[in-house]
Amino acid sequence: MSKSTNPLRKLNAAGQSVWCDHIHRGMLETGGLAAMIEDDDLHGITSNPSIFDKAISGSHEYDALLQRELRAHPGQSSRDLFFALAIEDIRDGADVLRPVYEATGGVDGMISLEVSPDLANDTEGTIREARALHARLARPNVMIKVPATLAGLPAIEELIADGMNINVTLLFSVPRYEAVAEAYLRGLERRRAAGQPVGRIASVASFFVSRVDSAIDPLLVDKRPELQGKIAIANAKLAYRRYQEIFEGPRFAALKVAGALPQRLLWASTSTKNPDYPELLYCESLIGPQTVNTMPPATYEAFREAGRVAYTLGQDVSAAQLQITALGEVGIDLKAVTDKLEAEGVTIFVKAFDNLLHHLESKAAKLAA
Repeated sequence: MSKSTNPLRKLNAAGQSVWCDHIHRGMLETGGLAAMIEDDDLHGITSNPSIFDKAISGSHEYDALLQRELRAHPGQSSRDLFFALAIEDIRDGADVLRPVYEATGGVDGMISLEVSPDLANDTEGTIREARALHARLARPNVMIKVPATLAGLPAIEELIADGMNINVTLLFSVPRYEAVAEAYLRGLERRRAAGQPVGRIASVASFFVSRVDSAIDPLLVDKRPELQGKIAIANAKLAYRRYQEIFEGPRFAALKVAGALPQRLLWASTSTKNPDYPELLYCESLIGPQTVNTMPPATYEAFREAGRVAYTLGQDVSAAQLQITALGEVGIDLKAVTDKLEAEGVTIFVKAFDNLLHHLESKAAKLAA
C-alpha cells in the first residue's frame, strides 16, 4: 500500500489524529513504532494496565530490564518494579514520537501513562503520584492518564494548573464530559491568573464508545430493538456537540488568545464487541476534526486495510438526540448505565493492575532464582 492510499494517513489529513492503544518493548527495540509513524503517520500512543500486563507477563521482552532493576534495587516492591519498566517504555516511546510532537506544535506526538488504578477514588493520592510520574518521565510529550471519577475531577484541575499534559480516561457520559472540560478550563484559568503560560498544555478527554452499546443493547431487545448498535455513537456525537459549544465559546476564546489548546475528545474503546456489527462501525461513524481515535492493534490494522474516511461525526446529530431521548421514554436510565460502566471500568483496571503486579512478582522471583 502506498502512503497516498493509506486510510490511516487520510484520517489524519481529515483532522482526526490516529493514535494506537498499544505499547510493548519490542515496538521500541525493533523499530516498529518508528515504522508506524513513517508508514501510517501515527500521531500518538496510549497505554493502560491491561496492555502492560499482557506485554510484561506474556513475553520475555522485559526480562533483561527486570534483572537490571533487581540488581540495582533489590527488595523493591512489585509496584516499584512496574513503574521502573513502564517509565522506561514511555520515555523511549516519547523520544521516538518527539518529531511528531514538534511538527504538530505540541498537539500530537503524545504517549500516555496511567496513575495506579487503585487511586481512582483518591484525589490527593492521584495528584501525588501524577506529579511523581511526571517528574520521573521528564519528557514534554508525555500525558498522565487520570480517571474521570468524581475524585479525579479536582485532580485534573490541579494537574492542569501545574502545567501537565493530562489524558482523562474512563469517560462514558456527556454530563461527566462537561465536568471534565470544566476542570480543564479552571486549571488553565488558574495558570493564567497566576501569570503562568497556558500554551503547550495538551489534554484529551477519552470517551469510551463500544462499551455503551454492550451495556445498552440487551436492555433494548424487547423495547426498541431498532436502536441496538446506535446509542454509543449517538452518545459520542452529543459529546462532540458539547465540545464544539464549549471550545468555540467566549470562555475558551480568552484562553485561546493566550495560547491555550482545546481539550480534544478522544474516542476510546473503538473496537467492535458485537460480532454482528461491522468491524469499523465505531471508527467510521465518528470521524471529525479536532478529535483523536486510539485504536487497539486489530482495529488499527483493519482500518489501515479498508477504512473509509468521510466526515460523519457532525452528521445526524438531531437524530442522535432523539435516540438518546427514546431511552428515557422506554424506561432506560442512561445515567445509571454510564455510572455502572465507570465503576466497572475502575474495577477492571484495578484487577488488571493487581494481576500485573502478581505476575511481575512471580517473574521477579523466578529470575532471582
